[in-house]
Amino acid sequence: MRVDLTERAGWLTLGRVTTSAVPAPSGRAHQKERTRTAIVEAARSLIRSGTEMTMPRVAQTARVSEATAYRYFPDLFSLVQEANVGLWPDPAEALAPVAASADPVERIGFATEFLLRGVAAYEGAVRAVIAGTVTRPTAAATRPLHRFGLIDHALAPVAAEMAAADAAGWDQLRHGLAVVMSAEAYFTLTDLCGLPPDQAIASAADTARTLVAAALRHVG
Repeated sequence: MRVDLTERAGWLTLGRVTTSAVPAPSGRAHQKERTRTAIVEAARSLIRSGTEMTMPRVAQTARVSEATAYRYFPDLFSLVQEANVGLWPDPAEALAPVAASADPVERIGFATEFLLRGVAAYEGAVRAVIAGTVTRPTAAATRPLHRFGLIDHALAPVAAEMAAADAAGWDQLRHGLAVVMSAEAYFTLTDLCGLPPDQAIASAADTARTLVAAALRHVG
């Protein structure tokens, strides 16, 4: 099943701000806020385009100097993390097309395809995030980690039964799916195996379905 992210991308998370008890910011503060917003919006624009993400490119898009961009964000990783907020729907929204299905095999296949089409659409930003965590493994915990929410939501119809029947097997299934449903797996299939994006996504989705089907047979 093909997943079109074009209608899902670009969602922003907005909060309600109460200013009645907060002193009005000075002109300098307003300028700093506008500059920061411009940098984040420039990064968000580049994320949506899927193009390669670099700090010089973000600065050029925001019409600020690279030095200015670094004054607001210490590295590309932290900037991409902030700009990425709100661009992905939550798991329930992502899996809405298969909400009526209780078949975990169908649901996990759809979830895998959805996730990896998002990786393909936002490729430049995803690569930047991965690069940032390769050199700083402790930063990995701050990644969006969309895969885990999608895995749990996709397997929700059978989660209690499978965990009760074989807790270790349930954990192993989730761990295996975390490997398959990942940007790293997608880039392995495209960069190292040479598969076109559609074939890479289909391959990963088939593997995810196979893992879940095998686990269900074991429980049964």
